[in-house]
Amino acid sequence: MTQPASPVRAWIGTIVFLFLAPGSVAGLMPWLISGWRWYDWGGAAWVVVPVAWVAIATGAAFLLHAFALFAMHGGTPAPVAPTETLVVTGAYRFVRNPIYLAVLTIILGQTLLFGSWWLVFYAVIVLAAFVAFVKGYEEPTLTRTYGEQYLEYRHNVPGWWPRLTPWRA
Repeated sequence: MTQPASPVRAWIGTIVFLFLAPGSVAGLMPWLISGWRWYDWGGAAWVVVPVAWVAIATGAAFLLHAFALFAMHGGTPAPVAPTETLVVTGAYRFVRNPIYLAVLTIILGQTLLFGSWWLVFYAVIVLAAFVAFVKGYEEPTLTRTYGEQYLEYRHNVPGWWPRLTPWRA
């Protein structure tokens, strides 16, 4: 495993990866698809627009939180510069894939804000890609890297539907 040499490198790598990966998937692509043009929801706007913004803000908050956890553990979420220890703190005590769920929440918030069925279609494609990546790469890699520790974590913390109470190793 390639590790950042210092906490500064971990934070820089994490921030760069934040802009490259989720920034592209949850920002650039939705902008290219929708032009970020607000949809006129008419009389329903008083409900739809706040729900959209809550989804976007909640997704962004969880995304930043989950990314920060990687930097605090001396690595990044990027597969080329992972942490030395398995990240099982913060949001990861409730669900194994908070970054993917946060990105999807941001995209779905934008589908409401921009009233775009193309963004709904895009969200389904992104979800399928995330699941394929998790099943095909992440889970086998984490099992090889962290062994029993990851298997216990995986047994106790759901991948996609958060627990109601935090898991304590």
